[in-house]
Amino acid sequence: MNNKVKTVVYIIVFVLFITGAVFAYNYLSTKYKADNQLQLNPEDYESENNTATPAETSENGEEKNDRLKAIDFTAYDADGNKVSLFDYIGTPIVLNFWASWCPPCKMEMPHFNKVSEEYSKDELIFLMVDLVDGQRETVETGKAYIEENGYTFTVLYDSDQEAAYTYSIRSIPCTLFIDSEGYVEAGVEGSIDEDTLRRGIDLILK
Repeated sequence: MNNKVKTVVYIIVFVLFITGAVFAYNYLSTKYKADNQLQLNPEDYESENNTATPAETSENGEEKNDRLKAIDFTAYDADGNKVSLFDYIGTPIVLNFWASWCPPCKMEMPHFNKVSEEYSKDELIFLMVDLVDGQRETVETGKAYIEENGYTFTVLYDSDQEAAYTYSIRSIPCTLFIDSEGYVEAGVEGSIDEDTLRRGIDLILK
């Protein structure tokens, strides 16, 4: 086989390899995207006040996985009253960080509102924390957005940026799923769909 023929064969094989790799990547991305969206990296939320609890030992002597404890913060309700995250511990919490200028936040809001109305606030509480910076987002613009859309979930206003700082929020939307004992079971950065939201809720209602 001369060099020219060899070169042509190598090119064909290379193209077929690349085509197969792209197909496999697209297939796997579609198949596993939803399953991999819920995740929790403790390093994202660790601080001097928040580290995973020491590993416990079960009755059969096996070590349990570390669990990440939620950190408290204070924000303001619609009436301007100061409230604490820990005021709600004892009830599973869907904690979401958002702003009215954020398109991905707006995309997921209808899912949050729809699902939140399926539960009483004794069963599951949705805390939608508006990241108020006084410039791009104000309490007034946040309230107007909620009222215009008729959303009924609980909204807190992070006017002092304490919540954003406490949880090192780098981008929004961001959602954490906290169980009734105050442990963060999963988190998602970016907009989520209804199915993913429900899977996260299942983790904290079990």
